[in-house]
Amino acid sequence: MKTFVARRTRAAVAGSARLWQASPLTYVVLIFAIVLSAFPLYWMFVVATRTNDVVGAVPPPFIAGQHLGDNMRRLFDNEQAHFAKALVNSAIASAVVALSTVFFASLAGFAFAKLRFRGRNALLLVIVATMMVPVQMGIIPLYMVMVHLHWTGKLQAVIVPFLVTGFGVFMMRQYASQAVPDELIEAARVDGASTFRIFWSVVLPALRPAASVLALFTFMQTWNEFIWPRAVLNPDNPTVQYSLALLNSAYFNDYTLMFTGTVVATIPLFVVFVVFGRQIIGGIMEGAVKA
Repeated sequence: MKTFVARRTRAAVAGSARLWQASPLTYVVLIFAIVLSAFPLYWMFVVATRTNDVVGAVPPPFIAGQHLGDNMRRLFDNEQAHFAKALVNSAIASAVVALSTVFFASLAGFAFAKLRFRGRNALLLVIVATMMVPVQMGIIPLYMVMVHLHWTGKLQAVIVPFLVTGFGVFMMRQYASQAVPDELIEAARVDGASTFRIFWSVVLPALRPAASVLALFTFMQTWNEFIWPRAVLNPDNPTVQYSLALLNSAYFNDYTLMFTGTVVATIPLFVVFVVFGRQIIGGIMEGAVKA
């Protein structure tokens, strides 16, 4: 019997080793996928460092030029795009929306997952149903609300309608139902903690992995939003994506200027991912080990 168990153990270890050993073909496919994904970004940067003469060149240039400083100077001096103001507006809107979504979605997710109240399932069904409605269908009535509030052309029109999302509530509810044990909440109640105290001190730290992912995705989505800012803001107070659209001319497209703006607009997203990416991955792994 011991010999049989030992053989099964060695076989399982050998199978696990074979499972984690990557073949050369795997590395080739992965490298090809990385190059295929990164080349458009690299070519965008190359064009941003050159003049418009290289846009239609065949073959395309693969080495960066020396005109990045001039292109950035022309970008921030452009009187139609207001690019510096657009960067500030997008940073404020993205940060506020991300923090608000994480807070309210975590609070609602905790309530739907761990609290018992009448109509809980019906309300959750309504929230899930909002995810089925395309955003484009709500632009006209939402715009009418902004006009009634006299918020058109103001930054709060981009922030307030998106302070919480149905996807965020559903995501945090699903995570809270698995990551937060009922015994932990009951122990906190025995110690005399209020409901909000339980959420702030017990539940929210346990939701950190999912909250980090939701914050990153919400920040990126708000930063890249174009349709709603284009509808509710004006050219004097744009966001980044709206500002990039203002760089287009009716008679001439300055591609180097557009690509320079795209490179500058991508830098904050890259910095956010680099700074918080390790924390997000570490939080996900920590949550997986706890689960």
